[in-house]
Amino acid sequence: MDRGVYAAERRFPTRKQAIEDLAARDEEFRDLCIDFVDAEAELQRWEHSTGPKHEERCAEYAELVNDLAREIEVALDAAAIIPFPKRGPKSRF
Repeated sequence: MDRGVYAAERRFPTRKQAIEDLAARDEEFRDLCIDFVDAEAELQRWEHSTGPKHEERCAEYAELVNDLAREIEVALDAAAIIPFPKRGPKSRF
């Protein structure tokens, strides 16, 4: 597994198996996880920065991390839904 998947598993430890299963079959989900770990890394970088935009960038990246975490959660929830097969019209017999 890649670093994005590990980051998602750290954030949602009780959903580790679901994360691994979805990542194994869904490239968009893997990309989402990579975006998540990249945003976490930038947040950490800005938290240790003393630059003039420190507070502003920390707030922006914290919001981005939380938004991406919500997207991961939504994707996991959607993947957990098992669609029922469509039924044709009922037979009268």
